[in-house]
Amino acid sequence: MDVIDEVGEEFVRGLLEARRPDLAGLALRRVGRGWDNELWQLGDELAIRLPRTERAPDQLRMEHRWLPRFAPRLPLAVPTPLDLIDASELFPQPWTIVAWVPGDSADKAEAADASSVPLLAEFLRVLHGAELPVSESHAEPCRVLRDTRCEFGENLIGAVGEDRARELEKLWRDALSAPEWGGPPVWLHNDLHPANVVVAGGVLSGIIDFGLLGPGDPAVDLAAAWTLLPSGSATRCLQLYGGVDADTARRARGWAVRFGVFVVEMGLNGERGLAGGKPGWVPVGRRILDRVLEPCEEERVAGKSLIPNGKGESFGR
Repeated sequence: MDVIDEVGEEFVRGLLEARRPDLAGLALRRVGRGWDNELWQLGDELAIRLPRTERAPDQLRMEHRWLPRFAPRLPLAVPTPLDLIDASELFPQPWTIVAWVPGDSADKAEAADASSVPLLAEFLRVLHGAELPVSESHAEPCRVLRDTRCEFGENLIGAVGEDRARELEKLWRDALSAPEWGGPPVWLHNDLHPANVVVAGGVLSGIIDFGLLGPGDPAVDLAAAWTLLPSGSATRCLQLYGGVDADTARRARGWAVRFGVFVVEMGLNGERGLAGGKPGWVPVGRRILDRVLEPCEEERVAGKSLIPNGKGESFGR
């Protein structure tokens, strides 16, 4: 639920004049509305995030606390928070000034260059291996695949075809049957869909919106090997990440199915003019699901299973 109406440049500049007059003279450009925040570019190197939902302020506070501690370690640019501005009579919630991450979101510009594969693998390896106190994150409980819904009905069939929808459902059920993560929770981005990834010149250049940063199963983020990278790159990404057992790979692929279906659903909602819908996302979601299904198509040609079978194989370094 929105807690503020859409705001204009005059309003945002007024906030700056009142709270950060040193920045008020910089150019302002409205970038767009996410589900939780409005984003404005401020000059060449900064951005403003204004919360628009009830949960957004807590997410901004969490990012302000944790993201500066991660940023120096990560191989991709992130919107490091630089200032957290308290609520006031002018604006009823806290808002942040962050580092601007240049480029285009991956729902508009694909990461088609193969050099994106090691970049994503290294980003995930560093984030998941961060030795920061996960127990102090105060984030939402770990996301568990079995607690997540994924629909394979008429809407998806209309977007991808019945045969492909049934294959996706099989992959989903296989992922649900995999044992849950038994290791310690690791730091996760938790929301690596294409709109939260930045691309420059066909190469991954940044990761944004860490509002769901928190502890959990690495499979949630490893789904990005299918959702973000060029066709045929998933296995290589998992190899470079290192030490991914077959059950984790199965769960990761299940999360990739869920993310792809979600993107298609948001695209269909956008085509219907529904609130929160994202016009133009249906082709993006189809491409994700095509990549998820690639091994299945290879199986039909080769006559053998290329899906991790849960017998202990792993994607080593």
